[in-house]
Amino acid sequence: MANIKSAKKRILVTRTRTARNKSIKSKVKTYIKKVDAAIAANDKAAANEALKAAVSEINKAASKGIFHKNTASRKISRLALAVNKIA
Repeated sequence: MANIKSAKKRILVTRTRTARNKSIKSKVKTYIKKVDAAIAANDKAAANEALKAAVSEINKAASKGIFHKNTASRKISRLALAVNKIA
C-alpha cells in the first residue's frame, strides 16, 4: 500500500478512470451486439439504425481516449461492411 499522499491519490484516480473506461467499453460492445443481432435477423433497416448509433458511440469513445483512432476506424469499417453485405 502506498504511503505517499500523491501515490494514494494516483490510486484513487486510476480506480475512477478504470471504472469509467470499463463502462464506456461495455456500452460500445452492447451497441456492436445490437448491430450484429440486426444483421443476423437479416433486417437492413434495423441494422442501419443500429450502425448509426454504434458509430456515434465508438467515435465518442475514441475522442475520450478509450480507443485509439485506428481501432475505432477499424471497428466502424467492419460493422459497415457487414451491414452493407445484407441483401
